[in-house]
Amino acid sequence: MPGKIRQYFKDKKDDVQDYAGGSGVIGKLILALVVVYLLVALVLGMIWSSEPDTFSVREHTRSVANTMEREPITGFATTVTMIRIAETLLDKPGGYISNDIFPPGLWLDNMPNWEYGVLVQLRDLSRAMRKDISRSQSQSAEDRDLTIAEPQFHFDSESWAIPSTEAEYRRGITALKRYLDRLSSPDQADAQFFARADNLSNWLADLETRLGSLSRTLGESVGKASVSDSVITMDSGDPLAEEATGEDVKTPWTKIDDVFYEARGSSWALLHIFRAIEVDFRKVLQDKNAMASVRQVIIELEGAQGEMWSPVILNGSGFGVLANHSLTMAAYLSRANSAISDMRDLLSRG
Repeated sequence: MPGKIRQYFKDKKDDVQDYAGGSGVIGKLILALVVVYLLVALVLGMIWSSEPDTFSVREHTRSVANTMEREPITGFATTVTMIRIAETLLDKPGGYISNDIFPPGLWLDNMPNWEYGVLVQLRDLSRAMRKDISRSQSQSAEDRDLTIAEPQFHFDSESWAIPSTEAEYRRGITALKRYLDRLSSPDQADAQFFARADNLSNWLADLETRLGSLSRTLGESVGKASVSDSVITMDSGDPLAEEATGEDVKTPWTKIDDVFYEARGSSWALLHIFRAIEVDFRKVLQDKNAMASVRQVIIELEGAQGEMWSPVILNGSGFGVLANHSLTMAAYLSRANSAISDMRDLLSRG
């Protein structure tokens, strides 16, 4: 009897050891899978963080026109470019990342800010298309497809399900394609694109405020004094009194790269939009002697898309040893904004 008892406990001990050994193997396997997943996510994150290349608006417009067997009439280049910009947001490596809830998309912040910069310009232009460019006067009816496209691009940029951001933006792309089909079809004359000076000027006015805000935020990477209304109202009336300069404003260091990549995304989208405007608004730009201003804007936006050789966004002082990428970007956008201001002035003249 005692021998049977000892054998019983020996068997139980062996069972426990076998179970522990099996659990150890499973644990190691799980750990190995987690490590592999993290490595794959790291590599994918590096690939997904690469900004899309620029494309030739003229060649792309010609290619789409040949595919559709249509003539690239006025408005064709701008609409085709809007569609290509929106499709790039969704179809670039990694797809649309801003609403990702799993690694590596969850870890990335540069590309979501780049996407937001592109999205802002897409939203502004789709609103201008619906509000002004597709209508002959204020009493004209809105285009039925642009009334769908414009709010679709204003959908929440971080919704991942029910409905997803990608699904809503694709509805906007589909509506733009229907508008393009009607615009270029000789059998459907209800879609219009009015390449007038006032329509272009209205959109440029909104763009000026966008670029002005971006330039200011980029410039605040090194901190600078800001004049507030309270400082202005505190004037004592004594011309020799001590001047008040207001409080120093500085972009938090955690937001430096966010603002930079939003500006990169905005300039990427605007570069293609202005190339399309150069085609569709060519006649009015030549009549107003504004073609040189458009080309100057394009030159500055091309400079803003220069190759990034640094793996991180440096934030050196204005005249320090290290580079300050934010100030460099601000310089390009400020010069582009100045050329846009010149454009508006020329377009407003009779």
